Amino acid sequence: MRKVNISKNNFMFASLLFLDDNLKKIDKLPENTFDEIINKYVEMNICHPFREGNGRSTRIWLDLILKKRLKLVVNWEFIDKYSYLSAMIRSTVNPAELKELLKKHLTDKINDRKTFIKSIVKSYEYEGYYIKI
Repeated sequence: MRKVNISKNNFMFASLLFLDDNLKKIDKLPENTFDEIINKYVEMNICHPFREGNGRSTRIWLDLILKKRLKLVVNWEFIDKYSYLSAMIRSTVNPAELKELLKKHLTDKINDRKTFIKSIVKSYEYEGYYIKI
């Protein structure tokens, strides 16, 4: 867990002063529908609990919730980096664009190793890291 306040591109993530309380509130948010799950994901992104690796870890976290609750995961391989990052930035005001983008790329291949690995590789690409498989 981070021990300092952090920001990115003039956006201040949740204050360290309230981080623990915010994480407890997020943990209690409902996660029964796609909309509820994405709202929870957006709140976790605003919290940004780590100094590094928030995007990668929260995308995996999102897929685990979707898998558990809806028997679906996001097929990240087919989501353009700039479309995703733009939708994430705007999601703090209105998550509709993010919901539409992710909903288009849901798959029921929840136990498919190839889908999982390609999604992890794509997740790293969003952060500027490139992995060859």
